[in-house]
Amino acid sequence: MIFTPRPYQSVVREFALNRERANLWVPMGGGKSATVLDVYETRRLMGEVRHMLVIGPKRVAKNTWPREVEKWAGSFGHLSVAVMIGTEEQRIAAARQRADITCVNYDVIPWLVAKAGSQWYWDMVVPDEATRLKGLRIALMNSKLGKEFVRGQGSARAKALAKIAHKHVRFWYNLTGSPAPNGIVDLWGQHFFVDKGFALGNSFTAFSSRWFRTYQNDEGRDKLEPMPNAQKQIEALMRPTTISIDLRDYFDIGHPIETIVKVQLPPGARKQYEQMRKELWTQVMANGVDQDVEAFNAGSVSNKCLQIAGGSVYYDKDGSWGHVHDEKIKALESIVEETNGEPLLVRYCFKPELAAIMKAFPHAKFFDDSRETEEAWNRGEYSMMVTHAASAGHGSNLQDGGRILVDFSQGWDMEQDEQIIERVGPTRQFQSGHDRAVYRYRIVAEDTIEETAVLPRLKHKMSVQDALKAAMKMV
Repeated sequence: MIFTPRPYQSVVREFALNRERANLWVPMGGGKSATVLDVYETRRLMGEVRHMLVIGPKRVAKNTWPREVEKWAGSFGHLSVAVMIGTEEQRIAAARQRADITCVNYDVIPWLVAKAGSQWYWDMVVPDEATRLKGLRIALMNSKLGKEFVRGQGSARAKALAKIAHKHVRFWYNLTGSPAPNGIVDLWGQHFFVDKGFALGNSFTAFSSRWFRTYQNDEGRDKLEPMPNAQKQIEALMRPTTISIDLRDYFDIGHPIETIVKVQLPPGARKQYEQMRKELWTQVMANGVDQDVEAFNAGSVSNKCLQIAGGSVYYDKDGSWGHVHDEKIKALESIVEETNGEPLLVRYCFKPELAAIMKAFPHAKFFDDSRETEEAWNRGEYSMMVTHAASAGHGSNLQDGGRILVDFSQGWDMEQDEQIIERVGPTRQFQSGHDRAVYRYRIVAEDTIEETAVLPRLKHKMSVQDALKAAMKMV
C-alpha cells in the first residue's frame, strides 16, 4: 500500500518537517507511526538524515513499527529495519546491520548508550510513548575545562538518553497520546529532549521551583502542586515546539458507551475489607489455613483494599494469595450473557484476578506477547481475551476482533486506562471500516476504594490532560 496522509496526519507531518525537534501529541489510532515514517523518508531523501532509532515499549518496538513498514510497503518497503531486542549478541548483531530504522525497547537504552559511546550513528531519534521519559531529573553542567556533563537523578533510561540527545542527535520527535498522565509535572522530562531545557528550565529543580509548591501528603511524602496559572504559562512556552491532535476535530468518532457495573462485597469480604482499611490487617483462608494479611503504610493498604475488592489478596512476599469472593466473576458472567456472546477484551490488574477469570472461563485466551495471538483474535477465533493493561496498552491493534472492553478491576494509572480502551476504541474502529459503537464495562466493588477514590482520581487526571492537549491543538 502507498501511504496517503489523512488531513490530520498532514498537519502533524508539516509541523514536524518545519522543526528539527518537537513533541507530537497524537492519540491512539491517529497514525503517528506512518506519519513519522513519512517525515523520516522525506528528510532522508533531502539528505538531512541517515539512520532513525525508534524507542518504544517492547511490543511496539518488536511488532508495531516493523509492521507499519510492511503495511505501507509502497512508500516505505525499501527501508531496512532492524529490531534490537533479545540477548546482547542479538542486539549487537542488530546494531551492526546499520539499518535505516532500528527499533529498540526502553529497557535496553542504558546498555545501548554505553555500548555505542562516541560511535552513536542514529541522527534521528523517535521515542514512542515518550511519557516513559517523564522521570528525568538532571541538569547539564560544564566542567572547568568547558566540557558538558550530566548531573542529577532520574530513571536510568532517561538519564542515559540525556547524555546523547543533544550531542549526537539532530532530529528528535517525542510521540505520545497521553503527555501528562499525572499532571503537568510530567512535562519537563519529556520536553528537555526537545529544547535542552530552554523553555521550562535547564533543570527539574528550576522547573519545579518556578511553577510548583511542595507539600507533604498523608504518607509524609513531599508532593508538588502546580501554582495558579502554571499550566497556562507552560502551555505558552511549549506551544512553538508542540502539536496536539484531537481526531474529533476532523470526524465524528463518537465515544465509548461506558457502563458501571457495581457489585456488593459479601459480609465476610466486607469485614476483611474494613479490617484492612482501619487496622492494616486481616485474615484470609488459603489451603485450609488462616493467613495473616498485613499492610505497613497507606500505599500498601490501598493496594490490599483494591485486591480484596477484586476478589483475592496477596498475603506474603512470595506472591501467594487467598480467595475472598466471586462477586466480580458473577458480574463478568452477566456481561457475557448481556452481550450475547460478542467477543470481550477483559482487563485485570492483579495476577489472582487472571487466575480466577481463566478458571471461570476456560475458553478464554490469555493475551501473550505474540503476533499470532493478536491476529487470531482479530480473525474472531476467541470469544474472550484476558490482558493486563500494561501488556495490551501499547502497540496492539485489536479492533477487528471486538468492540467491548471489560475492566474487571480498576487501577490508578490513567495512561494505562486510556491506552487499553484505544485498543478497540472508536478511532481504530473507524479506521478499520467498522461502523459500530464501542462499549466499556467497569466492574466496580461498591463502597470500596475503587468507587470512592480510583475512579474520581482518574477523572481528575483526565481533565488536566485534556485541557493541556487542547491548548496545544493546531488545526
